[in-house]
Amino acid sequence: MEVETNIGLIGSMTVIPETKIKYVLYARKSTESEERQILSIESQVKEMLQLAERDGLEIVDIRRESHSAKDSGQRPVFKEILEDIRRERFNGILTWAPDRLSRNAGDLGSLVDLMDQKLLLGIKTFGQSFANSPNEKFLLMILCSQAKLENDNKSINVKRGLRTRCEMGLRPGQPPVGYLNERHMDRKCQAIIDPERGPIIKKMFEKVAYEKWSGRKLYHWLKFDINFKSINGKKGLSLGNIFSLLQNPFYYGVFEYPLKSGNFYNGKHTPLITKELFDQVQSQVKSNIIQIESKEFAFTKLMTCGLCGSGITADEKFKKQQNGNIHRYVYYGCTKVRDRKCKCGYIEEKELIRQFIDLMDKVNFNNDSIKQKIKSEVERIKKFNNAMLGIKERIEVKEMDIKNYAKYILKECTDIEKRDLLGCLISKIELKNKQISIILP
Repeated sequence: MEVETNIGLIGSMTVIPETKIKYVLYARKSTESEERQILSIESQVKEMLQLAERDGLEIVDIRRESHSAKDSGQRPVFKEILEDIRRERFNGILTWAPDRLSRNAGDLGSLVDLMDQKLLLGIKTFGQSFANSPNEKFLLMILCSQAKLENDNKSINVKRGLRTRCEMGLRPGQPPVGYLNERHMDRKCQAIIDPERGPIIKKMFEKVAYEKWSGRKLYHWLKFDINFKSINGKKGLSLGNIFSLLQNPFYYGVFEYPLKSGNFYNGKHTPLITKELFDQVQSQVKSNIIQIESKEFAFTKLMTCGLCGSGITADEKFKKQQNGNIHRYVYYGCTKVRDRKCKCGYIEEKELIRQFIDLMDKVNFNNDSIKQKIKSEVERIKKFNNAMLGIKERIEVKEMDIKNYAKYILKECTDIEKRDLLGCLISKIELKNKQISIILP
């Protein structure tokens, strides 16, 4: 078959007949706000199929995607197309416009590389065609680079707009619990106090500052005592939300944007509390956090309550004797998250360890690596006895040796070692009426 050759001012190019190109039709819906009126995916497919029929193009596949082309390598369907071109399933792309293919330098570079390797012979859009020639590749790069420039400028404009909004005292996004966004046009998006939830949030700060309430006490008060509901109807607030709320300066009239940026602005909204009340709460919250973080308990997060299914927490008590000695006692009991009236009871840590030791004869180990670790440790001890103490015995680790070593860990080792041991048990551990039990799967 003869190949037609055109010679121009810049150089020569080989025009490959359209019949030699097998196209994949690629339709992508834009997620950029100013392009919401662009044709939908199905409309693009319909228009491009009509174009293919009119020009006699061979379409071997149709691919649809809704991911943005702003960031490189973030579109799974587009990545599949590039791989299929490398496998020579097709050698052309039919799409609505160049910016459907790329709005970043990385993806654009991948397309041009494929054209340089003669694996991608042509890109056809509704109004243009791009073959593997210097002029047309250059034009493709300009059009896609223009789309990237639009993205970059849009990002700068959005950030500038958000910064201006903050300087006006208006916090971007949804306001925190206790506030609502004003809907009237003259005060649009200004935060106003929620008449239903605002007074409750103020009481939360007062109860922490003046009555020394803990986060968990607030949690139960909101969920069970006053039946607090968020704006979306969800009952109560999680502990994490409660602590975040108590540390949010928005409530005394100041906000940080973006979060953890160190950029603070004076809000235009009406404060719910004073700065003095906020500072009192911070000292209380920080002291509670330090106290909680300094406590290390061996068996928390390993057991559940056998009565209500809540988690098991721990608390410590100190008792000073007449001779001046101070004894520490650790008690484990139900968190009562699922049932505030749960009667699971509390068990002292020493009694808990005794019960775990008794159960060691009845349990198996889920993790072979943990079992091998214990076995290796027993072997090491026996080798030490042979070498240093002159105790001559054949080194053979039995199942009973592993059980005894597990009991030793529970009696004498650190909290971390105890947790590692119990964490590899096959079964679920429940605490019910001051008794632990192993629930077989």
